[in-house]
Amino acid sequence: MNNLREVWSKRFVYYINELQKYLKYIVSGHIALVLVFVIGAAGYTYSEWLNTAPKDFPAFIVVAFILSLLLAMSTPVTLLKNADSVYFLPLETKLGEYLKLALRWTYFSSIFVSLAAFIVSIPLLTKVAGATKNEIIYFFLIVLVLKYWSIQTEFNYRWASSGRGLWADRFVRFLLLIAALYFLLSASYLFLIIIGILQGIYMSVWAKRKKEVPFPFDHFIEVEQSRMMRFYRFANYFTDVPHIRGMTKRRKWLDAFYKLAPYEQKNTQLYLVMRTFIRTNDYFYLWVRLSFLSVVGAIFIPFSIVAIIFTGALAFATVIQIKHALLSGHEFRMDLLFPIDPEARKSAVNKLLRIIQVVQALFVLLGILIKGEYTLLMILVPVIVFVISELTLRMSKK
Repeated sequence: MNNLREVWSKRFVYYINELQKYLKYIVSGHIALVLVFVIGAAGYTYSEWLNTAPKDFPAFIVVAFILSLLLAMSTPVTLLKNADSVYFLPLETKLGEYLKLALRWTYFSSIFVSLAAFIVSIPLLTKVAGATKNEIIYFFLIVLVLKYWSIQTEFNYRWASSGRGLWADRFVRFLLLIAALYFLLSASYLFLIIIGILQGIYMSVWAKRKKEVPFPFDHFIEVEQSRMMRFYRFANYFTDVPHIRGMTKRRKWLDAFYKLAPYEQKNTQLYLVMRTFIRTNDYFYLWVRLSFLSVVGAIFIPFSIVAIIFTGALAFATVIQIKHALLSGHEFRMDLLFPIDPEARKSAVNKLLRIIQVVQALFVLLGILIKGEYTLLMILVPVIVFVISELTLRMSKK
């Protein structure tokens, strides 16, 4: 282990192989179809809105705000493991070479999200705000520089403080980023220079404090484990991920939901499936997130056809992911000890999904009522949610 560059190379190859192993399940099949519909619906809505956007729309502030949020989130990817806090100690003086490679990968792997937002913002800046070609090019270059600054600053801060008070640091960086982007877009170059000086001072302060403390192995190892665990939990919605560590919560306020499974032997699996869904954070919050997006889409998408496509795609994603998660769990359950019909759990999962998708459709209907648009196509949106959910249940293999 004398060559840390070689250590990084081996870990990087393993990391890429691990991503490829699970990404092929995530981006293939049903999720690709959902993404096509969602991106298409969002793109159509965005292009139609640009044609009718008011001239006084605060494009500079909106673009600066969104990009600043993305730029401020700059978690370092170090690929550190538990044993490194022991085995890397003799090589701590050479650790800079390893961390330089880690920060380089962090930059190139995370800049794409910011660049995607930048590309999406170009029509808004040119059509609504009247930005010129040269201004867009300067803006692009500044985004690249600011992402590098944000990554280096967050890394220095984490090292100097062992990650304590991280959100305060992110808030400070967010303010500096949004100020820099806004002054750049509004051509206030004097203020931009002042903000640039403040950014340099802020990064230098934490770079200096970093030199006063040893490298916090425990913090960066915990960050890396948490980052990979989030990826594994997401991948677990599409395929089995060994040794995934899920979290559970009681949610006593949903106990009334269990009354839908009366105390009878034939409802045993339905009751167990309900408890699994309600108490497992991954499954429950997945449904909450997708339902929330459906409601938001129904309220804010101004075109009925696009709203139908958007909510229908999310209903499809909800059913297919939760059904797979509930039927493909590899953990041991007590009901496996008893001679229960293997089809009983599948029937229970289907019944549960019908119940929760009715609830999702009702939430979408409530959103439409709040919006106050009572056209036939908009009233069809919650109907489509239920119909797509039912068709997905009947046509899915498992």
